Amino acid sequence: MVAVRRASTALCSRTRQVLPQPLAPGDVIAVVAPSSPFPCDELWRGLAWLRARYRVRMGRAAASICASARSPRSGARATSFGYLAGDDAQRAAELSRAMLDPEVKAIVAARGGYGSMRILDALPWEAFGRQPKWLVGFSDVTALHATAWAAGVASVHGPNVTGLGRDASVAIRAAWLASVERPSGARAWRGLRVVRGGQARGPIVGGNLALVHAMAAAGRLVVPRGAVLALEDVTEAPYRVDRMLTSLLLGGQLARVAAVVFGGFERCVPGADGCTVDEVLEERTRAIGVPVLAGAPFGHGERNEAFVLGASARVSGDAVLFE
Repeated sequence: MVAVRRASTALCSRTRQVLPQPLAPGDVIAVVAPSSPFPCDELWRGLAWLRARYRVRMGRAAASICASARSPRSGARATSFGYLAGDDAQRAAELSRAMLDPEVKAIVAARGGYGSMRILDALPWEAFGRQPKWLVGFSDVTALHATAWAAGVASVHGPNVTGLGRDASVAIRAAWLASVERPSGARAWRGLRVVRGGQARGPIVGGNLALVHAMAAAGRLVVPRGAVLALEDVTEAPYRVDRMLTSLLLGGQLARVAAVVFGGFERCVPGADGCTVDEVLEERTRAIGVPVLAGAPFGHGERNEAFVLGASARVSGDAVLFE
């Protein structure tokens, strides 16, 4: 914990994070399960796509879930640990091995769900900061991303292995490859909804709002001053989105940002009061007085384009330009 917090303090004055070495065809990637169980059929399809380009090593926790009877296509394989893909010691050991293995160039989560925060303190973040490699995933993986950027290491917010196996489009897979193989390449999201106009530039950080909020509650969230904060979520009632954004406002995290970019807020349906999540996003960010865009192509919907957390991003008009 001490090493992570020292890294967090140092990051407050940084504007750019270290990019791990770009992946190349034939490199070794590790597939791990730091969070919840997953549908095995989707995992196999995602692995097949990855194996066509890279050498893949799958961790024991991930492999053990599918070692016996396979899951129904509609649900995740049950484990003796309920909503976790293994006990904390097993999941932490699996991820630690991948983080320390000099042959592994990228670590890709099998699925999100829940559980990564439980093992944060058991992971070798200090060594990882000295020899960084790509961490790839989203949703619950946001906790790992936040700790990586606190250690000064860029990572990739993008589909997990099961997402790559879930009928991912050519464009989604192309964005995934571009993020890990050409992380410094220029790209853009255009035609976004302008909630509040303006210009801003800074390192892009963020991920799932519920996890960003949870990391802030744990005292583990460091938002670099002048950052572009990217947020998405799924199945959260608008009042709960309000509560999480209000917490970030009261905690001062939103006071540090130069811009906010909202991705998908999927199935965040209004309650009986009729208040929509879009209304909440607009009202809760009005007071911070920075550019705010919505509808960016990342999150739990069909459009989940990978992008590099820690890259320099410029908000201009209705676009986010990665530089």
